[in-house]
Amino acid sequence: MVDNNPNIHVYNEWDIVVARQSGRDLAKSLGFGEVDQARITTAISELARNIYLYAKKGEIELAALSEGDRVGIQIISRDNGPGIRDVMKALEDGYSTSGGLGAGLPGVKRLMDEFSIESSEGKGTVIRAVKWKLL
Repeated sequence: MVDNNPNIHVYNEWDIVVARQSGRDLAKSLGFGEVDQARITTAISELARNIYLYAKKGEIELAALSEGDRVGIQIISRDNGPGIRDVMKALEDGYSTSGGLGAGLPGVKRLMDEFSIESSEGKGTVIRAVKWKLL
């Protein structure tokens, strides 16, 4: 089961803060501990920042998940930006096209339990990340 929350539109830096706080609030309401809340908000921050830097606009969709006796949080980052030319390269530690540390996407992948990315040059990117609450 998926419990959808409103999408957070990302157009400016303030929207990154809103997305982070919304994710923290949802994670807290689902009973995630402080460490996992920090992991989730960090992942959301990286994904929203990538939208802002590379696509200029997009959205973060947050949803509560339940599967059997476990609960989780799903983050979907969606934009219609330029896309990622080389997804495998973008998932390498240290790779950056913006002059940053190159920890964004590889970091999100490490922080979350599930991670998938679909990107087409000139059409945009959709990233799905899930964190499950340990029982």
